[in-house]
Amino acid sequence: MYRGREGQWAFLLHRLSGLAILFYLMLHVFSIGSFMFGERFYMAIHETYDLVPFRIGLLFVTAGVVYHAFNGLRIIMMDFTGFGVAYQRQMWYGVLAISALAFVGSAWVVVPRILGGY
Repeated sequence: MYRGREGQWAFLLHRLSGLAILFYLMLHVFSIGSFMFGERFYMAIHETYDLVPFRIGLLFVTAGVVYHAFNGLRIIMMDFTGFGVAYQRQMWYGVLAISALAFVGSAWVVVPRILGGY
């Protein structure tokens, strides 16, 4: 019976964070490539990125990238070491803690910009 334990949640979050990173990368490539259409178009897009939803999204992108990177290291440790599988649950909680710290750290920088409007 499906229990939804840490392994399944780690897998799901790893896939979702990977898709979010892919979306961010595509948005970034479009943003940089928009300079082909002129400086006004480029600047209009970058002014849009100063809106609150994009700044909040930056917080989640930071947490997603950190989660994806450290969970990838956790997967490597599980695959290539003898002890990785035995400690996969504890390592996953460590990955969540590191991701939460990255989220809080980026919120420390971004939230004043959201509230201050600059």
